[in-house]
Amino acid sequence: MKKFLIFAFLLLLSVGFLQAQDLSIEVSSKDVSMNIGQTMQLGAAVVDASGKKVADREFIFYSTNSRALTVVDSTGMATAVKHGEYDVIVISPGDPQLRSNIKVTVAPAAISKVEIAPLPEHVYAGVTVPLEIKVTDKAGFERPEKVVKLTSSDERKVGIAPFDKLIAKEKGKVMITASVDGVEQKLEVDVLENPIAEIHLKSDMVEGRSGDVFTLTAVALDKHGNEIADAPINFSFTGESFDVSAAPSGLITQEGKFVADEPGLYVLNATCGPAAASVTIQANNRNITRQIDLIGQGSVNDKHTSDLWVWEGVDGRDYAVTGTWGSDGSAYFWDVTDPAGIELIDSVKVDARTVNDVKVSEDGKVAVISREGASNRKNGLVIVDVSNPRDAKIISEFSENLTGGVHNVFIYQNHVYALSAGRKYYSINIEDPANPKIVGEFELDTPGHAIHDVWVEDGIAYSSNWSDGVQLVDVGNGIAGGTPANPVQFASYAYPSGSNHAAFPYRDKKTGKFYVILGDEEFPYGLDPDGRKPGRAAGFLHVIDFTDLKNPKEVAWFKVPLAGSHNFWIEDDILYAAFYNGGVRVVDISGELLGDLNRQGREIAWIVPADPDGYVSNAPFTWGAQPHKGHIFYSDWNSGLWSAKLQPVIPENSKIEEAK
Repeated sequence: MKKFLIFAFLLLLSVGFLQAQDLSIEVSSKDVSMNIGQTMQLGAAVVDASGKKVADREFIFYSTNSRALTVVDSTGMATAVKHGEYDVIVISPGDPQLRSNIKVTVAPAAISKVEIAPLPEHVYAGVTVPLEIKVTDKAGFERPEKVVKLTSSDERKVGIAPFDKLIAKEKGKVMITASVDGVEQKLEVDVLENPIAEIHLKSDMVEGRSGDVFTLTAVALDKHGNEIADAPINFSFTGESFDVSAAPSGLITQEGKFVADEPGLYVLNATCGPAAASVTIQANNRNITRQIDLIGQGSVNDKHTSDLWVWEGVDGRDYAVTGTWGSDGSAYFWDVTDPAGIELIDSVKVDARTVNDVKVSEDGKVAVISREGASNRKNGLVIVDVSNPRDAKIISEFSENLTGGVHNVFIYQNHVYALSAGRKYYSINIEDPANPKIVGEFELDTPGHAIHDVWVEDGIAYSSNWSDGVQLVDVGNGIAGGTPANPVQFASYAYPSGSNHAAFPYRDKKTGKFYVILGDEEFPYGLDPDGRKPGRAAGFLHVIDFTDLKNPKEVAWFKVPLAGSHNFWIEDDILYAAFYNGGVRVVDISGELLGDLNRQGREIAWIVPADPDGYVSNAPFTWGAQPHKGHIFYSDWNSGLWSAKLQPVIPENSKIEEAK
């Protein structure tokens, strides 16, 4: 389950799935075919074991890809937006709850055009030129799966290579034709004689560590020593690993940046036609592994635990609040001043099945908890006075416009940013926490848009919008003139999986790079409806370089084998990430980031909570992690609140003395 369905699926799980043995949902058709733009009413009825329809019941329809197949107002009216195969989940939420599926196939539209991106101004003989080709159908969708046929009017001058590449062989003009399904585009290529005689190449450093970025400077010269500024230089590398059991590995970009995954010697090459140059660099072991020790636990073994928030109270002591999932609407308050002796000090209970998110104001006086699955369907948020966490008191409840359950909230400068029905978020002024009021809202206008999370820092709201990716919105920063009452979006980035679940900004002070880390949430192995079996997730963290706000690009990633990301935090160039069944991962993200951070040895430490007395015994499913005053606090779905300590780096001379 991905995208908007994850939100809906978790919401439905929170109230439990009970499949009746004598009742079932009968849908009008298990397989439906549609065309783009077509609207169709999907039907369903509850029948008994003999197939006889029983009394009318409520139905809820959810699309597994709400951007491609929109199910309007949960009534089963489906509109086909994009081609593909999709599942519609049909729920009857009565007593008992029932579930069924409808498979919908949306036919693709015919191809309308083939476009070849402009080539460099000068195409030199002896150079391979990659083509950028975009195929678009009549519905306006790009069709990258379509195979484009390329032909050359003169193969002696310009040849065709696999994967949409041209081989410029001799000087002269040639016509290239790109065609697919009877639609074609022509492009004239003027090949020039190659003036490049030599390349001068240097690296900004010759020795570093795995994970460090080496920046190359290559200058192409003609036979007179004049620089050819537009020379299409190609970069590549070969290597020799220091470890005979590990193959040399790394990444080099065509902007001339190289990073080694494995320690070793690497030869970095620059070529342009017959001209070539190389430099040799050494990447040493990153050697940043540190010991991490389990310190304490605040056990919750009678229900699932959701998110956490740790803060310093007004009395100078340290506290934490945790939510609960699929249970009785409880939120727990803990004294964590002594991380080895975490103490449960109070709780509040609200009308909800799930308290998914918990946040505390900057001054430590007010907490906000989210509500899902309220008995009266009036979900929303609850504002709690935590000036004395040992006597937490509900100040007010707020549900205006917050329909369908509030999955996530964030407090920033006397405003709560609260999700509504997984579609948008509202800005709610809580200067008077007893009388909150909506002052603004932010919602995308894309087909089937959905949202999972919002995080606010320095006046910028970073919302994770599944297929629409991360949205950067000015809510008081000033970069785009936005305010809480008038949020203004100014940048965004989406990636192909469409699983953007969480986001966290990070600016590296040394390089000046501005990154936003984006996390997936995927459950390809499914989820236990009752939440009583061990779970396993998928998905990873994407590092997006937002230094140029108009041209963000994915530059690095962090994956944990056989585990999936959830919530995460960054402090002092260290990433603390919860990876569900993979526990908490502590990652060095200092300096420029490029490539596979895990393979580069940037993981500092990891710890996986296992509790034989947990709600699900010995089944780690870590929800979130937060550093606080030298400790790492993390919540686990099956076992409650935990604390750990990352031990300091031992200087080399201390290691020598210890060895003696």
